[in-house]
Amino acid sequence: MGRHFLRDDDLTPSEQREVLELALELRRDRYKVQPFVGPKAVAILFDKHSTRTRVSFSTGVAELGGYPLVIDAQNSHMGRGESVADTARVLERQVSAIVWRTYGQDRIDEMAAHSSVPVVNALTDQFHPCQILADLAAIADERGGVGALAGLDLAYVGDGANNMAHSYLLGGATAGMHVRIGTPDSYLPDPAVVARAEEIAESTGGSVTVTSDCDAAVTGADIVATDTWVSMGDEAQKAERMEVFLPYQVNDRTLELAAPGAHVLHCLPAYRGHEITASVIDGDQSLVWLEAEYRLHAQKALLSWLVDR
Repeated sequence: MGRHFLRDDDLTPSEQREVLELALELRRDRYKVQPFVGPKAVAILFDKHSTRTRVSFSTGVAELGGYPLVIDAQNSHMGRGESVADTARVLERQVSAIVWRTYGQDRIDEMAAHSSVPVVNALTDQFHPCQILADLAAIADERGGVGALAGLDLAYVGDGANNMAHSYLLGGATAGMHVRIGTPDSYLPDPAVVARAEEIAESTGGSVTVTSDCDAAVTGADIVATDTWVSMGDEAQKAERMEVFLPYQVNDRTLELAAPGAHVLHCLPAYRGHEITASVIDGDQSLVWLEAEYRLHAQKALLSWLVDR
């Protein structure tokens, strides 16, 4: 049975480091590894809309020598009720890996349980682990290498209950970072995820803080990250979210509170004037575009690493 990547803590600290170091190498030499030469196919399934995930995985599989087989659920039998288990049993006989952007974490867990080829979480409602690999790789690239990640203060402010907050907790703790979540009390992260992140941090030298005080979260932070206030599926709560998250906006004052030279992350799509101001996302301290580029390199590194297991 091969390895899967369903959430951030599926990689140990040393395994995460291997993947990140390969990601940095692949930015320097995009065709250094080609495990899918043949070409072997990789199924890339979408239940949700996507721009960066669709482009980065499709381009990445092609650059790894493979054939990206992109499937929209609504145009396949998955969208007509075929079970996840049956879909996995069919795909595993024909492709070398399965990438899936879907809703509940239980769905991708079930796909992995019935697949002998690697299954990769390209986003669920609970986790976005490929995005965090890209974020960590971009930070490492900018700050002198993967070894520089440990000990950095990373503050995420905004919706603390969403998939990005959960993945920052697990992925950041795995990298040995001090992860701070600044979020309203009504949007706290899953306590089980916080507990797991604390457990990981204890072994890596990192730490975990969850606070409703946005200023406390970002003060002295080396990295400030945020995400849209209205994720897919939250549209009915837009008015309420716009009001409750306004004190958590990343703006010029945020950067005054953060450490000198702090970098800013946003997984995109971004809504300027809401969760982040134009002056910050388009400013000199923004790593957003390098972060977006690293979706390609980090996911190629991950796929290469997984198929070797």
